[in-house]
Amino acid sequence: MADTGTATPASNLTLRTLSALVLAPIALAAAYFGGWPFALFWGAAALAVLWEWLKLVRGPLWLAAGFVYAGTLFAAPMILRRDAEFGFAAILLLFAIVWATDILGYFAGRAFGGPKLWPAVSPKKTWSGAVAGTLGSTLIAVAVAAYFGWFRSGTFIAVALLLSMVAQLGDLLESWIKRKFGAKDASQLIPGHGGVMDRLDGFWAAVLFGCLIGLARGGFDAPARGLLLW
Repeated sequence: MADTGTATPASNLTLRTLSALVLAPIALAAAYFGGWPFALFWGAAALAVLWEWLKLVRGPLWLAAGFVYAGTLFAAPMILRRDAEFGFAAILLLFAIVWATDILGYFAGRAFGGPKLWPAVSPKKTWSGAVAGTLGSTLIAVAVAAYFGWFRSGTFIAVALLLSMVAQLGDLLESWIKRKFGAKDASQLIPGHGGVMDRLDGFWAAVLFGCLIGLARGGFDAPARGLLLW
């Protein structure tokens, strides 16, 4: 979650909400239509992340890592979405898990407080927020899967739990990189959220992990099926 400097918590939450109300429908529409709209959306996101990364880091290896990071953000969603039968469903599930993890973690952390998750890297994140985000997003994932008929095995619950935890690790990874290079946000492209990388750090990790699971079980022909059906 991006910290937007001197903004009050209320005004920051308002900006976050307004930004989400604009961006979420665009992301969902691109996922629904697939094809070139989906490629255009994630291509633009990957280019924005690469621009932010190259502005943020220093050193040849770090610069090279940015191309891998941004390339993954484009390639992993495209691989899952190309599954004609379950591609949209897989992206929808990942959105549900990542967004629920973020939202529930944010509000639970503010409501309950308690011990910090990793204060040296992300001083505002708490264990209460992490646990609430993981459990709550898993319940939502199971509800979505049951509604659409994807829920066939308890293994799905473990996968949803792992995807939520991986999303939080992606968030922490980006926070660590920003601290390493003395930055508060990746940029200010998204009001209330900071940069595109600040907004997509959790999704980057979850979609990469989900794509690898899908490829391992379904191959390039049916990666989304491999991720969803157990």
